[in-house]
Amino acid sequence: MKDSLKVYNTLTRKKEIFEPLQTPHVGMYVCGPTVYSEVHLGNSRTFISFDIIYRYLSHLGYKVRYVRNITDAGHLENDTDEGEDKISKKARLEELEPMEIVQKYTLDFHHVLQMFNNLPPSIEPTATGHIIEQISMVEDILSKKLAYESNGSIYFDVEAFNQEFNNDYGKLSGRNIEDLISNTRNLDGQGEKHNPADFALWKKASSEHIMRWKSPWGEGFPGWHMECSVMSSKYLGKQFDIHGGGMDLKFPHHECEIAQNKASNGKQDPVKYWLHANMLTLNGQKMSKSTGNTLLPNELFSGDNDKLSKAFSPMVVRFFMLQAHYRSTLDLSDTALQAAEKGFAKLMAATELASKLTPQPESSVNIEEWIDNCYSALNDDFNTPILIAHLFEAVKIINSVNVGLESLNSGDLKKLQVKLNNFIFDILGLKNEAAQNDNDELLNDVMNTLIELRQQAKQKKDWAFADLIRNELSKLNISLKDTKKGTDWELEK
Repeated sequence: MKDSLKVYNTLTRKKEIFEPLQTPHVGMYVCGPTVYSEVHLGNSRTFISFDIIYRYLSHLGYKVRYVRNITDAGHLENDTDEGEDKISKKARLEELEPMEIVQKYTLDFHHVLQMFNNLPPSIEPTATGHIIEQISMVEDILSKKLAYESNGSIYFDVEAFNQEFNNDYGKLSGRNIEDLISNTRNLDGQGEKHNPADFALWKKASSEHIMRWKSPWGEGFPGWHMECSVMSSKYLGKQFDIHGGGMDLKFPHHECEIAQNKASNGKQDPVKYWLHANMLTLNGQKMSKSTGNTLLPNELFSGDNDKLSKAFSPMVVRFFMLQAHYRSTLDLSDTALQAAEKGFAKLMAATELASKLTPQPESSVNIEEWIDNCYSALNDDFNTPILIAHLFEAVKIINSVNVGLESLNSGDLKKLQVKLNNFIFDILGLKNEAAQNDNDELLNDVMNTLIELRQQAKQKKDWAFADLIRNELSKLNISLKDTKKGTDWELEK
């Protein structure tokens, strides 16, 4: 199965057989969020897409080191080299310290991805935790005369880089350097640059800039692109297998990363495969805060919004997102989500039914062919919509076996059950929410019984038994809180 996996490489603009640099090890870096606001659904789709890729590579037996950063400094407004740091601006508006903003929205990011059942990355480094390494890389690029100092800021010299590296700047995004120069707007501070296409490696901090660090060039902060070059190469090496992110990051962010890495390490191809996830639209229009056409995950889960008719669960939303290929645009609408909800329920019901089927002496269905079709879909650049189509073929098989129209012997039935769980739960990362809700109700009933027993013990002044219940529950990370209205319980994480 490993040998037949193909991925679409943005750099070469074609599908290629996936061959890691050091099999069975795979290094994968994905650009994480800038933590200055709640994570939006478009970003969530990107992280779900790479969660599937991470899960499938692991399923195939690769030892994946998945690095996803947290941008907590240096990302300026409008993705330019001028303006205010996004985190500093939010800190000023909310009258908080920048690191309070970082903590608040990092926790929100983690909470949302947990609700979507994303696996955590192997390493989650932060920009502020790697200031020394970023300064070191800037010094290295300066020493190679591929950058220059201007008024306390350091800029990457795109023209010098292109002369040395065969006009490589623009290769990922397909942009021409002359076009970049002619189309660059005349921004404030542009005069510091030798060339309009040059970009900041280190920025001098203005007097009102909050987040600042000492450097050989005075107090300042790193450029947004620098942090990813540093953290990817530190944890995955000068060359690694996969770099991922949203389609909107191809230029300038990923283009600048490539230039920085090449300038520093001299390697022609720091990343072997560039993978990009496409955008999510809402009711046929681009999501935008300025137009009000936007929706946050928690608004979707709670139903507290004016865009949809009802609330939709995290697993329904995840399932909906997987019904389009990660490189295709996907439109979120009430109709599409309701259809996904019905399909998800049908799939979950079939998995439960599959576990209860009775094997027959002979099989009338070719399960091996079905399994091969499922792997073929995933091996075609992680094609989840085709996989889901094959999963619904399995639903038909399960229902037919249940009513006696088809049959499966014990070996084939076991294969179907195992692979169904592999594809649905292990690789697509779905969860049976109905089963989870049943477990929650059972736990709630058990807790109410224990609280009643403890209350009866207290009335009888059997303090030892009452304390025993509290202490034993505490060992299970369940805390009891006595109030005037009664006793509440909480499962601590």
